[in-house]
Amino acid sequence: MAYQLAYAAQAVAAVRAGHALPQALAQIFSRSDAPAPARGAIQDLSYRAMRSLGLTESLLGLLANKPPQPEVLHGLLVTALALLVNEEESGYDSFTVVDQAVQAAAISPEMSFAKGVVNAILRRLLRERATLMPQATKTPPGTWNYPTWWIDRLKAAYPEQWQAILHAGNQAPPLTLRVNRRRTTVAQYLDTLQQAGMAARQVGPAAVRLHRPVPVQQLPGFAEGVVSVQDAAAQLAAPLLDVADGMRVLDACAAPGGKTGHLLELADLDLQALDHDTRRLQRIAENLDRLQLKARLTTGDARADDWWDGQPFDRILADVPCTASGIVRRHPDIRWLRRKTDTAQLATLSTQILDKLWQMLRPDGKLLLVTCSLWPQESEQQAVAFAQKHNAIRLPAPGQLLPTASETADHDGLFYALFQKPGA
Repeated sequence: MAYQLAYAAQAVAAVRAGHALPQALAQIFSRSDAPAPARGAIQDLSYRAMRSLGLTESLLGLLANKPPQPEVLHGLLVTALALLVNEEESGYDSFTVVDQAVQAAAISPEMSFAKGVVNAILRRLLRERATLMPQATKTPPGTWNYPTWWIDRLKAAYPEQWQAILHAGNQAPPLTLRVNRRRTTVAQYLDTLQQAGMAARQVGPAAVRLHRPVPVQQLPGFAEGVVSVQDAAAQLAAPLLDVADGMRVLDACAAPGGKTGHLLELADLDLQALDHDTRRLQRIAENLDRLQLKARLTTGDARADDWWDGQPFDRILADVPCTASGIVRRHPDIRWLRRKTDTAQLATLSTQILDKLWQMLRPDGKLLLVTCSLWPQESEQQAVAFAQKHNAIRLPAPGQLLPTASETADHDGLFYALFQKPGA
């Protein structure tokens, strides 16, 4: 466990330096020879640390005389503290955590000088937990594990639901699958899971949620394209476009391709998947290969039209860039990386994209606006302004879905607005 804590400390330090957690972990894994089980443990430790960062940093302020340096030492301490304050949930014995955190410091050239500091800070928490925890949770961000500005914005936007939203975002996400109904039915796949000893239940027309997450390689039929990993809320996108065989469809800002695959599972389409990043398009290609489906993959900027052949599309899926404030349970680093000013900047970018895509839609065609944001400036306000600007017909769609984590409803926070272009 010591090596896993040391690597997780590096990942946390990278996030504090402004890097996204998935990219930080990818870089760490690329230069290490850690086997797959160890990588899974490193990832789990890193994500736990991100979900508890507000609380652990508040505790660290009480436990340490000055901010720990270097940053990797800070990362080690908050990772270990996250395990100690959530001992029942994490499954790690507290004295084992302390011992292995000290060992993690000992094996790292950057932290070996601080073995005694690590030991003293963590053991003090164990001795004084009853006194320190109320102090650390007295005010945000220790109370909720979100930046104060984030909490204030949620209170303003959702005065009745803000606490439930924060709580949902702090939960570990479920493993939700989309059944490829070209290959099987939901009922048949649930039977397959049961035979494999994996408990699951249906949570949407094609959505199945496992009671206990497992590595995707262990899922029956995953490698053969029978199922894909996709949140239940995200699975609403493709059906809203009511696609039919032969339609010309654009999936703009398409990577990593979950919605692309879903559209192609619903009908035989002439589908073009667009993304500005060639490397991200490769992920779409890999997903489509697994699903045994085909699309035209194009590198391009959705704000421009130099990639477009001039032929209008029947349907356009616009999953526009946003702050991703609705998917923090899957990406807990987002709350610590975003800034208050990001919302306005990304809303402006999305407006430019929507304005350009609207020109590519045929009369009577439909465009679906999707964001994974909770902020009205990126969602409902964007939709209202777009409809007024383009005289677009707004059709029924779910609107703002708030994140929820319960037995009856378990999905991310997404926004949907569906528009039809007036006929010629």
